[in-house]
Amino acid sequence: MPIRIRLLLLRCLRDAGHPLIAALTGILLVHAVLPAATALATAATIDRLGPGGLRGTAVPLAVLGVTIVVGQAGGALMQPMIFLAKARIDGAHRVRVATMAAAAPTISALELPRVQDLIKATSADPLTWVERTPSDGAVGQLFNLTRYVGLAASAAVVAQYSWWLIPALAVPALAVRVLTGRQWVNHFRIWLRGLPEQRNAAYWAEVATTPAEARELRVFGFGDWLVGRQQRHVNTHLAPVWIDDYRASRGKWLHALITFVPLSAIFMIVGTRVAATGGSIALETAVLTAAWSVYSVLGMYDPVSGAGATPVIEAFEELRGLLGDGAAAQTPAAADQRSTDQRSTDQRSTDQRPRPAPVPLVRFERVSFSYPGTDRLVLDQLDLTIRPGELLAIVGRNGAGKSTLTKLLAGLYEPDAGHITAAGLALPAQPSGGLAAWRRQLSVVFQDFVKYQLSARDNVTLGAGIGYDQAALEAAAKESGLSTVIDRLPDGWDTPLSRGRTGGVDLSGGQWQQLVLTRALYAVRTGARLLVLDEPTAHLDVRTEFEVFDRLITAARDVSVVLISHRLSTVRRADRIVLLADGRIAESGSHAELMALGGDYASLFAIQAERFNQGYQDRIEEGELV
Repeated sequence: MPIRIRLLLLRCLRDAGHPLIAALTGILLVHAVLPAATALATAATIDRLGPGGLRGTAVPLAVLGVTIVVGQAGGALMQPMIFLAKARIDGAHRVRVATMAAAAPTISALELPRVQDLIKATSADPLTWVERTPSDGAVGQLFNLTRYVGLAASAAVVAQYSWWLIPALAVPALAVRVLTGRQWVNHFRIWLRGLPEQRNAAYWAEVATTPAEARELRVFGFGDWLVGRQQRHVNTHLAPVWIDDYRASRGKWLHALITFVPLSAIFMIVGTRVAATGGSIALETAVLTAAWSVYSVLGMYDPVSGAGATPVIEAFEELRGLLGDGAAAQTPAAADQRSTDQRSTDQRSTDQRPRPAPVPLVRFERVSFSYPGTDRLVLDQLDLTIRPGELLAIVGRNGAGKSTLTKLLAGLYEPDAGHITAAGLALPAQPSGGLAAWRRQLSVVFQDFVKYQLSARDNVTLGAGIGYDQAALEAAAKESGLSTVIDRLPDGWDTPLSRGRTGGVDLSGGQWQQLVLTRALYAVRTGARLLVLDEPTAHLDVRTEFEVFDRLITAARDVSVVLISHRLSTVRRADRIVLLADGRIAESGSHAELMALGGDYASLFAIQAERFNQGYQDRIEEGELV
């Protein structure tokens, strides 16, 4: 293992806390020198034995007893301390990874396949024995270092008899360690090469037990095929592992030979000399006991923990280089403090809310953009103005760049060319907090919104940043039509929105969309000045959508609203409608103006109106509240 990786693993020990690591190191050191201490105490006891029996052996026996007790007590204390140290180290590591990913100013890097692979590799969430966490590697390095102290202590005892015994013991013991280490590392690599097969087997096992997939498995009758597929992946993964296990078991005779021959020879030489010269039996006992401990200490060397943790550390270092180092420096304690500060503001009154900023004038100035890894321009020198207090609707065919525009507006991506300004300032150059300050003025409902497994209240107020205001919460729910849904929940706002949680329920697609709209309207009531709605009512029928949209316009009359919808009947009430095509604005005006123009907008509106008259309801539904 490279020295750099060893040092990085040892640096992880700081996350466990200096007092804990100091105590654990002390116990490990005591445990490491116990074999040498036991050898000396045993020798002292034997040395005091004579014709009088056990007279005079009280002190050495007491020392031997204390040594044994200390060893047992240290072993009992060691395991909980190791558990606590590992929990702290891995917890701090996961906080760094999460903070690093969350603090990235845009999501461009997060969408790169390499970054996604690195996040998975550095997640410190092992699924098999070959995958180790940073704590495994860090504590393993500490173990190995303290064992060398024990090795030196045992060697010092052996040296009292003769110096040549040290290399005679160390060389074969090191040979056994090298052979064992190579064997385990080779076995580790063989298992690692088969991990894709192991993951495939795990996937098919999950398919067999997941409710949705299990339904189709039974209906279409492919259970036998699925089991056979899973077994093929298992056998492909484990066949090389089993072969290596067999090969390793056959090679055990070499390890035994390297251990038995030199150790037996040393025991015979020492014993013969003591018998021939009348030397000290006590010294012989100490030497023989310490000699065996040399083998024991070297035999406890762990080559796997460091090798298993190496990919995690290397992935973390590469990820930090791609996402930036600033976020990684934040400590778990700081994160905990931020969480405490956030919760302490719960139910802040309306008077305590910060005064809303003025509604800004937003401009897209010759903005061009293509997604990372692609050459197709989604937006091509786009010019667009969002006026203060305006209801702007953006329409267009699939792939026209409507959702991309909202992501650029939120600063999730940076334009390849051109500028986006708010109140005359480029978004990345906004004063008093940069993008974070700008995003506090935004309230965005994305088309692929997130369903958090939290209470209804937390789902609405999660991103507000100022605790929650119950009055604003109730008002937003009334405006979005969510109030009737909340009244039906078992515990009202405190009901978890997940069937997997105790007392939890799930919502239909339309109900979830009403909740997300409540989240956006609540943000407007707590300071957001620009409301961006990307297909906000796609799960609602047309009539319900009309009612919700009517309330939404009333609630958001003091802010700018950008509305993206495939239903042109929804956008007809907008102050201005722009039609995107080929990454640019093809048509712009009010509904009446665009209909009079007779262009693509008028054609699309006529097609949708005819479909609606025929009774077509283009909504998505997922099942009702239970």
